[in-house]
Amino acid sequence: MRLGLLGGSFDPVHFGHLLLAECCREQRRLDEVWFLPAAVPPHKQGRELTPAGERIEMLELAIGGHEAFTVSRLEIDRGGVSYTVDTLAELRRDDPARELFFLLGADSLADLPRWKDPQRICELAMPVVVNRAGAAEADFSVLASLVSAERLAEIRRHQVEMPQIGLSASDIRRRVAAGQSIRYRTPRAVEKYIETHKLYRGEEPAPLPLAKGGYC
Repeated sequence: MRLGLLGGSFDPVHFGHLLLAECCREQRRLDEVWFLPAAVPPHKQGRELTPAGERIEMLELAIGGHEAFTVSRLEIDRGGVSYTVDTLAELRRDDPARELFFLLGADSLADLPRWKDPQRICELAMPVVVNRAGAAEADFSVLASLVSAERLAEIRRHQVEMPQIGLSASDIRRRVAAGQSIRYRTPRAVEKYIETHKLYRGEEPAPLPLAKGGYC
Protein backbone atom coordinates (compact mmCIF):
# COMPACT_ATOMS: atom_id res chain seq x y z
CA MET A 1 0.00 0.00 0.00
CA ARG A 2 1.13 3.51 -0.84
CA LEU A 3 0.39 5.51 2.33
CA GLY A 4 0.60 9.30 2.55
CA LEU A 5 1.11 10.88 5.97
CA LEU A 6 0.19 14.47 6.83
CA GLY A 7 1.10 15.67 10.30
CA GLY A 8 0.28 18.88 12.12
CA SER A 9 -1.68 20.35 14.99
CA PHE A 10 -4.85 20.80 12.89
CA ASP A 11 -6.08 23.46 15.29
CA PRO A 12 -8.38 23.68 13.37
CA VAL A 13 -8.25 21.74 10.12
CA HIS A 14 -9.07 23.88 7.06
CA PHE A 15 -9.36 23.64 3.29
CA GLY A 16 -5.62 24.18 2.81
CA HIS A 17 -4.86 20.94 4.65
CA LEU A 18 -7.51 19.06 2.68
CA LEU A 19 -6.45 20.37 -0.72
CA LEU A 20 -2.80 19.56 -0.02
CA ALA A 21 -3.73 15.99 0.95
CA GLU A 22 -5.93 15.53 -2.13
CA CYS A 23 -3.32 16.90 -4.54
CA CYS A 24 -0.75 14.50 -3.09
CA ARG A 25 -3.16 11.56 -3.22
CA GLU A 26 -3.97 12.19 -6.86
CA GLN A 27 -0.55 13.16 -8.23
CA ARG A 28 1.42 10.51 -6.32
CA ARG A 29 -1.29 7.86 -6.70
CA LEU A 30 -1.55 7.18 -2.99
CA ASP A 31 -3.93 4.48 -1.78
CA GLU A 32 -4.61 6.30 1.48
CA VAL A 33 -3.72 9.53 3.27
CA TRP A 34 -3.59 9.55 7.05
CA PHE A 35 -3.97 12.80 8.98
CA LEU A 36 -1.80 12.61 12.10
CA PRO A 37 -2.74 15.24 14.70
CA ALA A 38 0.19 15.82 17.03
CA ALA A 39 -0.01 15.40 20.79
CA VAL A 40 2.61 18.15 21.30
CA PRO A 41 4.15 19.60 18.12
CA PRO A 42 7.91 20.17 18.62
CA HIS A 43 7.69 23.78 17.37
CA LYS A 44 4.65 24.65 19.54
CA GLN A 45 5.64 23.34 22.95
CA GLY A 46 4.97 26.76 24.46
CA ARG A 47 1.36 27.06 23.24
CA GLU A 48 -1.67 25.32 24.67
CA LEU A 49 -3.52 23.43 21.96
CA THR A 50 -7.21 22.67 21.73
CA PRO A 51 -7.76 19.27 23.43
CA ALA A 52 -6.85 16.35 21.18
CA GLY A 53 -10.36 14.90 21.20
CA GLU A 54 -11.84 18.06 19.73
CA ARG A 55 -9.11 18.38 17.07
CA ILE A 56 -9.74 14.76 16.08
CA GLU A 57 -13.52 15.28 15.91
CA MET A 58 -13.03 18.31 13.63
CA LEU A 59 -10.74 16.28 11.37
CA GLU A 60 -13.24 13.44 11.16
CA LEU A 61 -15.99 15.91 10.22
CA ALA A 62 -13.72 17.48 7.59
CA ILE A 63 -12.80 14.24 5.82
CA GLY A 64 -16.19 12.55 6.10
CA GLY A 65 -17.14 10.84 2.84
CA HIS A 66 -13.60 10.58 1.46
CA GLU A 67 -12.81 6.87 1.44
CA ALA A 68 -9.04 7.37 1.04
CA PHE A 69 -8.68 9.76 4.00
CA THR A 70 -8.23 8.55 7.60
CA VAL A 71 -7.56 10.25 10.94
CA SER A 72 -4.88 8.41 12.92
CA ARG A 73 -4.59 8.69 16.72
CA LEU A 74 -1.05 7.30 16.69
CA GLU A 75 0.72 10.45 17.95
CA ILE A 76 -2.10 11.40 20.32
CA ASP A 77 -2.12 7.95 21.94
CA ARG A 78 1.68 7.89 22.19
CA GLY A 79 1.65 11.24 23.99
CA GLY A 80 4.55 13.58 24.63
CA VAL A 81 6.31 15.57 21.93
CA SER A 82 5.35 14.22 18.49
CA TYR A 83 8.53 13.71 16.51
CA THR A 84 8.03 12.68 12.89
CA VAL A 85 10.92 10.22 12.94
CA ASP A 86 9.33 8.30 15.84
CA THR A 87 6.00 8.10 14.03
CA LEU A 88 7.56 6.87 10.80
CA ALA A 89 9.63 4.27 12.65
CA GLU A 90 6.53 2.95 14.42
CA LEU A 91 4.58 2.72 11.17
CA ARG A 92 7.49 0.95 9.49
CA ARG A 93 7.66 -1.60 12.34
CA ASP A 94 3.91 -2.21 12.17
CA ASP A 95 3.97 -3.02 8.44
CA PRO A 96 7.37 -3.13 6.67
CA ALA A 97 5.67 -3.77 3.33
CA ARG A 98 3.90 -0.41 3.36
CA GLU A 99 5.35 2.38 1.20
CA LEU A 100 5.40 5.58 3.27
CA PHE A 101 5.16 9.08 1.80
CA PHE A 102 5.67 12.02 4.14
CA LEU A 103 3.74 15.09 2.92
CA LEU A 104 5.07 18.57 3.64
CA GLY A 105 4.83 22.05 2.24
CA ALA A 106 7.75 23.57 0.36
CA ASP A 107 8.04 26.21 3.08
CA SER A 108 8.64 23.46 5.65
CA LEU A 109 11.41 21.84 3.61
CA ALA A 110 13.93 24.49 4.68
CA ASP A 111 13.37 23.52 8.33
CA LEU A 112 13.64 19.77 7.79
CA PRO A 113 17.41 19.56 8.49
CA ARG A 114 16.69 20.96 12.00
CA TRP A 115 14.09 18.31 12.85
CA LYS A 116 14.95 15.30 14.98
CA ASP A 117 17.02 12.82 12.92
CA PRO A 118 16.16 14.24 9.47
CA GLN A 119 18.38 11.72 7.67
CA ARG A 120 16.39 8.87 9.18
CA ILE A 121 13.12 10.58 8.17
CA CYS A 122 14.27 10.56 4.54
CA GLU A 123 15.17 6.88 4.82
CA LEU A 124 11.91 5.75 6.39
CA ALA A 125 9.61 7.62 4.01
CA MET A 126 9.67 9.43 0.71
CA PRO A 127 9.33 13.18 1.39
CA VAL A 128 6.65 14.59 -0.91
CA VAL A 129 7.21 18.33 -1.14
CA VAL A 130 4.21 20.44 -2.16
CA ASN A 131 4.75 23.58 -4.22
CA ARG A 132 1.95 26.15 -4.18
CA ALA A 133 1.29 28.08 -7.38
CA GLY A 134 2.86 31.53 -7.25
CA ALA A 135 5.05 30.75 -4.25
CA ALA A 136 8.84 30.37 -4.28
CA GLU A 137 9.95 26.96 -5.53
CA ALA A 138 11.23 24.42 -3.05
CA ASP A 139 14.96 24.51 -2.36
CA PHE A 140 15.98 20.87 -2.36
CA SER A 141 19.64 21.74 -1.79
CA VAL A 142 18.95 21.73 1.97
CA LEU A 143 18.77 17.93 1.74
CA ALA A 144 22.12 17.52 -0.03
CA SER A 145 23.98 16.71 3.19
CA LEU A 146 21.29 14.27 4.37
CA VAL A 147 20.71 11.98 1.38
CA SER A 148 22.58 10.57 -1.57
CA ALA A 149 22.44 12.27 -4.96
CA GLU A 150 20.24 9.43 -6.22
CA ARG A 151 17.80 9.79 -3.32
CA LEU A 152 17.71 13.57 -3.76
CA ALA A 153 16.83 13.18 -7.44
CA GLU A 154 14.05 10.76 -6.47
CA ILE A 155 12.67 13.24 -3.90
CA ARG A 156 12.65 15.96 -6.57
CA ARG A 157 10.66 13.69 -8.89
CA HIS A 158 8.02 13.19 -6.21
CA GLN A 159 7.19 16.87 -5.67
CA VAL A 160 3.55 17.90 -6.07
CA GLU A 161 1.87 21.07 -7.36
CA MET A 162 -1.21 22.60 -5.75
CA PRO A 163 -3.15 25.86 -6.20
CA GLN A 164 -2.23 28.84 -4.06
CA ILE A 165 -4.55 29.02 -1.06
CA GLY A 166 -3.90 31.65 1.58
CA LEU A 167 -5.27 29.93 4.67
CA SER A 168 -3.77 29.20 8.06
CA ALA A 169 -5.20 27.80 11.28
CA SER A 170 -3.75 30.74 13.23
CA ASP A 171 -5.74 33.17 11.09
CA ILE A 172 -8.93 31.15 11.59
CA ARG A 173 -8.41 31.23 15.38
CA ARG A 174 -7.79 34.98 15.22
CA ARG A 175 -10.93 35.55 13.16
CA VAL A 176 -13.09 33.52 15.55
CA ALA A 177 -11.69 35.44 18.52
CA ALA A 178 -12.50 38.71 16.71
CA GLY A 179 -16.03 37.60 15.83
CA GLN A 180 -15.30 37.48 12.10
CA SER A 181 -16.58 34.97 9.57
CA ILE A 182 -14.66 31.78 8.80
CA ARG A 183 -17.12 30.63 6.13
CA TYR A 184 -15.38 28.92 3.18
CA ARG A 185 -12.11 28.73 5.13
CA THR A 186 -12.93 25.38 6.73
CA PRO A 187 -15.66 22.81 5.97
CA ARG A 188 -19.11 23.88 7.12
CA ALA A 189 -19.31 21.00 9.60
CA VAL A 190 -16.06 22.17 11.23
CA GLU A 191 -17.28 25.77 11.27
CA LYS A 192 -20.46 24.70 13.10
CA TYR A 193 -18.45 22.51 15.49
CA ILE A 194 -16.28 25.51 16.41
CA GLU A 195 -19.42 27.59 16.95
CA THR A 196 -21.24 24.94 19.00
CA HIS A 197 -18.26 24.14 21.22
CA LYS A 198 -17.29 27.83 21.55
CA LEU A 199 -13.70 27.19 20.50
CA TYR A 200 -11.11 29.95 20.00
CA ARG A 201 -13.25 32.59 21.73
CA GLY A 202 -10.49 33.73 24.07
CA GLU A 203 -7.79 36.24 23.31
CA GLU A 204 -5.62 34.91 20.49
CA PRO A 205 -1.89 35.68 20.29
CA ALA A 206 -0.24 36.99 17.15
CA PRO A 207 -0.29 34.51 14.23
CA LEU A 208 2.27 31.72 14.54
CA PRO A 209 4.72 30.63 11.82
CA LEU A 210 3.42 28.10 9.33
CA ALA A 211 3.44 24.60 10.70
CA LYS A 212 4.84 21.31 9.49
CA GLY A 213 3.04 20.54 6.28
CA GLY A 214 2.70 24.19 5.35
CA TYR A 215 -0.16 25.41 7.54
CA CYS A 216 -0.57 26.09 11.25
